[in-house]
Amino acid sequence: MASGTDAGTALGYEEARDELIEVVRRLEAGGTTLEESLALWERGEELAKVCRHWLEGARARLDASLATGREGEDGAE
Repeated sequence: MASGTDAGTALGYEEARDELIEVVRRLEAGGTTLEESLALWERGEELAKVCRHWLEGARARLDASLATGREGEDGAE
């Protein structure tokens, strides 16, 4: 598993999401030491931030596109 902010931001949304799913699966399965669980939790937090970053960026692009579309409609009247 990669760690650190630079490695996290280099991940695409799908990669981060898939790794986050695996982290959650491992945490839910149990059988890890406290130290391993904490490391998994921290990695999960990093991955969630990466996913959130991508989703916020997608939301901003959608909002900008919708705003541009509305401006075009207003000018067409």
